[in-house]
Amino acid sequence: MLVRRGRLLRIGAAVAVLLALAGYVVVQYVFGGKADPRCKVVSANGDGASYEFGADQAENAATVTAVGTSRGMPERAITIALATALQESGLRNISHGDRDSLGLFQQRPSQGWGNARQIMDPAYSAARFYAHLEDVPGYSRLPLTVAAQRVQRSGFPQAYAKHEPDAALLAAALTGRSPATLTCEGRAAEEPGDPAKVRAALIRDFGRDVAPKGGPGGTVTVPVDAPAGGAEGGAGQRGWELAHWAVARASALGIERVSYGGREWGTADAGKEWRKIGDPAKADKKSSGGRPGDPGSGTDQVRIVVGH
Repeated sequence: MLVRRGRLLRIGAAVAVLLALAGYVVVQYVFGGKADPRCKVVSANGDGASYEFGADQAENAATVTAVGTSRGMPERAITIALATALQESGLRNISHGDRDSLGLFQQRPSQGWGNARQIMDPAYSAARFYAHLEDVPGYSRLPLTVAAQRVQRSGFPQAYAKHEPDAALLAAALTGRSPATLTCEGRAAEEPGDPAKVRAALIRDFGRDVAPKGGPGGTVTVPVDAPAGGAEGGAGQRGWELAHWAVARASALGIERVSYGGREWGTADAGKEWRKIGDPAKADKKSSGGRPGDPGSGTDQVRIVVGH
């Protein structure tokens, strides 16, 4: 009897595996075999550290970072915010949680964080988090778990610590301090991209100081100036912050190419690296983002090209 029962259990387990595999195949068939695009950030220190995450997480991380730097917050504050969002929601803008908790930071309308619609806006929820963090005396010198807990009042304050290494990698890339360290898998846009939506998203996350401009062929250019508000870094770091932001939001906004600082990321290259453009005067039209010798590949502006 025991032998028979064991055999039945093994058969049942095998059937379950086959059903799961069949379900996966059906989903891949129905949805065209397209998996969610993945993103990756690598360390600029040559220590081999890296972190892989989804395109939706990258989009939210880029917004959290942009809101922080636009408020003049230091990189340490960005790291604290990203680690908190990783713990609270996995950097996903979820519409559920403990009791009435919502959004990236699991903020509660009943506790004065705003109404449900506001909290489900990543830019709003990030701004509220930073506003509370600024009220914590000496937060940048505190252990991350302590600083995050002073804002969140979580029942599991030590849980934030495990996310600090990944959050630090993300913060270094998304603030632009670590150039060309964030990439996302390329995927050609299923529908034409809209440059107006890209410009609106830039202004929403960074404020009107970014002054994005439209151009021919679905191009958006963003002049690069040192960040306002006392944020860390100069114009070069600001340029990489904007460039990484565009890569992180490429899937949602239908962005096909981003160029800055003599490098270019693009879906045609599978989106897995920033390749050197070389001499812009000798580059072909696609490499330079539209015209031979175009300055968009330099350091005076970030060039973003949407699919069309």
